[in-house]
Amino acid sequence: MRKLGKLTSVVLSAVMAVSMLAGCGNQAKSGTFKIGAIGPFTGDAAIYGLAVKNGADIAIKEINEAGGINGYKIEYNSQDDELDNEKSVNAYNALKDWGMQILVGSTTSGCSIAVSAESSADNMFQLTPSGSAKDCIATPNAFQVCFNDPNQGIASAQYIGGNKLASKVAVIYNSSDPYSNGIYEKFAKEAENQPFEIVSAEAFTSDSKSDFSVQLQKAKENGAELVFLPIYYAEASLILTQSASAGYGFKFFGCDGLDGILGVDNFDKSLAEGVMLLTPFAADATDEKTQSFVKKYQEAYGEIPNQFAADAYDAIYIIKAAIEAANATPDMSVSDLCEAMKVQMGKISVDGLTGLSMTWDADGAVNKAPKAMEIKNGEYALIQN
Repeated sequence: MRKLGKLTSVVLSAVMAVSMLAGCGNQAKSGTFKIGAIGPFTGDAAIYGLAVKNGADIAIKEINEAGGINGYKIEYNSQDDELDNEKSVNAYNALKDWGMQILVGSTTSGCSIAVSAESSADNMFQLTPSGSAKDCIATPNAFQVCFNDPNQGIASAQYIGGNKLASKVAVIYNSSDPYSNGIYEKFAKEAENQPFEIVSAEAFTSDSKSDFSVQLQKAKENGAELVFLPIYYAEASLILTQSASAGYGFKFFGCDGLDGILGVDNFDKSLAEGVMLLTPFAADATDEKTQSFVKKYQEAYGEIPNQFAADAYDAIYIIKAAIEAANATPDMSVSDLCEAMKVQMGKISVDGLTGLSMTWDADGAVNKAPKAMEIKNGEYALIQN
């Protein structure tokens, strides 16, 4: 009986050891990937920054609940830059002190460019979800999720011309903003190949963005049928309001910067009816991935997500794909992690909310197709061509 008891004891010990090992295999590995985010969570561009913050948060929760990246969980820290370049750099430094290894940001082009000087010096992997100026990816550590400005300008001119939306077009743009200026320059060049004429191109600056009567009057005097607005939603809402007050009947067409205009405080949404824009995300798309994201976003934040939220959601999954392809781990140095991910960015293809089979060129720019949207009944609707 003693021999049987001893044998039983050995077997039970072995079973317990196997169970413990199995249990360890189901647990997350020690260490975490620390991802930081920067954007304007207060001020005029808060609609952008909060959307980026929230979209990334949803993706991170999904990934952590599914076991993390290569078995490692993600820690997430987001900082407000108030759409100020200097504050964006300060936010970067605060995140670096926290231990950030990868940056999702900055949200806007000017801030992203300012921060990239710092991230480049540290050789930290930087993926801006919505900074679209070409200079956002001037450093080899930086990549984009959204279209860059040249592509937006070219695509907008081609869409307006290809769909014969107007024969005479006016442009109102911000000459002091890299985003707006970059889109306008390529739009004007591509317009030479299209069946429409730019009859006026009037600029404003960040110091004079409240009264657009002169720009609108020039468009009217020159017979413009459509006004192209490669600008952000705050200024666009003023332009639409002032145009309606003056009794002008322009069509309006913009880029991803107009995504957010329906959320401007005290703005009459009916004035945006019929506004068209090129954007990579349609919240009313019927695919399962989009529907799931929109449902989660609405449940968490009580509103329909815009393109910036979708860009940030995709950014996290792009980072996941690059880390997995590199078989990277959190104990790698910031620089080694960046080098490993950079190699994989030239190889991976990612299916996201904002594009299928997204790839990246040697300059860090994304390759994907834009979608045309029109505001109907106070909502963004995909234009079916």
